[in-house]
Amino acid sequence: MITEATSGRPELILILLADARLPTGAHTQSAGAEPAMRHGVTVAQIPTLISARLSTVTAVEAGTAVVARHFVVTGRAEELPAVDTAWQARTISPALREASILAARGYQRLLQSLWPGGPEGRALAAVAAPGRAVVLGVIAAVSGLSAAQLVRLIANDDAATIAAAVLKIDPVDPVRTTRWVLEAHQQIEALAVRLAPLTEIDDIPAFAAPLIEEWAELHNTTTQRLFRA
Repeated sequence: MITEATSGRPELILILLADARLPTGAHTQSAGAEPAMRHGVTVAQIPTLISARLSTVTAVEAGTAVVARHFVVTGRAEELPAVDTAWQARTISPALREASILAARGYQRLLQSLWPGGPEGRALAAVAAPGRAVVLGVIAAVSGLSAAQLVRLIANDDAATIAAAVLKIDPVDPVRTTRWVLEAHQQIEALAVRLAPLTEIDDIPAFAAPLIEEWAELHNTTTQRLFRA
C-alpha cells in the first residue's frame, strides 16, 4: 500500500505512473503507430501523427480524466459512470474504446493494490468496463496529482508509446524517437493549460480523428500484428 508519506509527494507518483515498466500492459499498445505505418505513414511523418493524436484522441482522454479526477476530489465519485459514458460517446471507434478499456484493467489493478479500500475504488466499480481516462482520473485524485500533472501524464504517455512502438517496427535511432517526444512537449504543455480547468462533463472535448479511427478499426481485424492497437 502507498504510505501517507509517499502519497503526499505527487511528483514521485507522477514519475512512477510515467514509468514504462509499470505493469499495465502498455507494451501491447502502439497508440496507433502500427496501424498508421501499415497504411502508409512514414517514419518521417510520425511527429505529425503524434501531434494529430494529441489534438484529438489524447485531448478527449485527458479531458475526461481531468473531469473524473475533479468529481472524485469534490465528492461526486458516484457520477463516474456518467463521465465514462461521455468518453465513450466522444470515442467513435469501437477499436479505440476497446484498447483503452484493456489498458484500464492494468491501472485498476494498481489502484486496488496501492490504494485499496477507498470509496473512490468502490465508485469506480460501478462502471462496468471503464476506459483508461476514468481510471487514471481516480488514481490522480487519490494520489494527489494535480489536473495539469494528469494531462501531462496522459499526453506524454501517448507520445512516448508511439515513439517506443516505432523502434519495434522500423530500425530507427532511439535518440531520434526521444527527440519526437521532447518536441511534442510544447503542445503537451498547451494541452495541460487548456484542459486542467475542466470541471464538468460538457467541458470534455469532442474531437474526431477519422483516419486514426479507420486505421484502428482495420488493425483490429488484422491477424499479423505486433501490438493490440
